[in-house]
Amino acid sequence: MTPRLLDAGDGAVTIEFGDQITSQLVGRVAALDKLLQAARERGELAGVVETMPTFRSLTVLYDPLQTSRAALDPVLTALASQSEAAPAANGRRWRLPVCYGGEFGADLADVASATGLSPDAVVQLHADTELSVYMIGFMPGFPFMGDLPSALDMPRRREPRLRVPAGSVAITGSLTAIYPWQSPGGWQLIGRCPVPLFDAAAATPSLLAPGDTVRFEAITAQRLAELEAAITAGELGPHAWLAETP
Repeated sequence: MTPRLLDAGDGAVTIEFGDQITSQLVGRVAALDKLLQAARERGELAGVVETMPTFRSLTVLYDPLQTSRAALDPVLTALASQSEAAPAANGRRWRLPVCYGGEFGADLADVASATGLSPDAVVQLHADTELSVYMIGFMPGFPFMGDLPSALDMPRRREPRLRVPAGSVAITGSLTAIYPWQSPGGWQLIGRCPVPLFDAAAATPSLLAPGDTVRFEAITAQRLAELEAAITAGELGPHAWLAETP
């Protein structure tokens, strides 16, 4: 699909690459975001205030007193075309611990029943899948990750919860995520991850970023408690969860 430029108010334009969630589209969005940042650093996009990448599009916010849609369109069109040939982003690789089921994964049994799998098989499929971080959204630090095996494809809950505990690992459709904060939510809860995903005081507040890859490691409830204590005591920092640097 040829990228489309769409009005998003009098100070924004959205570059849309497609209408589905695929790793290829996510890669093009990430590549365009990097090209835009580089152009801004060279002083070529005066008036551009911010970029907002999503699964399949990227919105450019600009100051209409400094630039215009007419001035931006040729530059954005050219960069969007370049994004197709841009090299894939080299993200970080993470290994994140998860305590599955029980009080930490209230929907695991229902997921197993609905998919025709045993709870252990659900856990194994989830933990054995290398996941790409597609975007950060919904709340600060919330990572949308995919793709899950089709065997784990589950709809959202018919009745969302008013309170999903921080650290909850959840699935819906082809996606999985970790709730960084307690919040309402309608995804299926299958486990709990003790790793903090957002630190407002850090130079890079969100632990994960688009282009990163994640694998989960199943742990016991006792190990979960030990890790939570070590993190609270400052004995384990963010880099403890890096699997390797590409």
